[in-house]
Amino acid sequence: MEKVDRAKRYTLNEACVLLKEAGFAKFDESVDLAVRLGVNPKHAEQMVRGAIVLPHGTGKTKRVLVFAKGEKASEAEAAGADIVGSDELTAKVQEGFLDFDTVIATPDMMGQVGKLGKILGPRGLMPNPKVGTVTMEVGKAVKEAKGGKIAFRVEKAGIVHALVGKRSFESNKLADNIRSLVEALVKAKPSTAKGTYLRSIVVSTTMGPGIKIDPSTIGAEA
Repeated sequence: MEKVDRAKRYTLNEACVLLKEAGFAKFDESVDLAVRLGVNPKHAEQMVRGAIVLPHGTGKTKRVLVFAKGEKASEAEAAGADIVGSDELTAKVQEGFLDFDTVIATPDMMGQVGKLGKILGPRGLMPNPKVGTVTMEVGKAVKEAKGGKIAFRVEKAGIVHALVGKRSFESNKLADNIRSLVEALVKAKPSTAKGTYLRSIVVSTTMGPGIKIDPSTIGAEA
């Protein structure tokens, strides 16, 4: 806490170096980014969501579940999916199986997957074509998920929270990941959003203090 000036907005590079210095936990903490946007998510046209493959991944090994049949199931398995199935897998999830981090489905399976909305939806696991998790290109989707793809969505308070790496990452790699995410948020800016779009950007480790970042130092429009 003493290392961080809570009133100051640091440059991106300063924040990433400070983040590592201020970390004290005995485990490899996750690094999270919180971006407050100048949007009102209550209006559908101001909903900001999407997905991006971080250049250096998240540092977290994701267990990927795929709903697919036949050739597409084989394609998913070849790409490294952890769990692949169809109707029997739907039943397994309904019975309480939740040992996975990402769900991908082919379009023809969404009739079955839709039955799991109340289970997957609240956990942010429901496949969605807008973030590339409902697709016929299941092999590509699995590889991206394994390689550090994250989905982002603005919450009710207008904030996007996302995992951008681990404290053990080199500071320049953390900066690359943060820059990529912020650039993706700027590209997803709704045409109806008025005023300052990037209101605030804060990075923190699991146990560490929040560090404010000056948006103008990221190379994205504030």
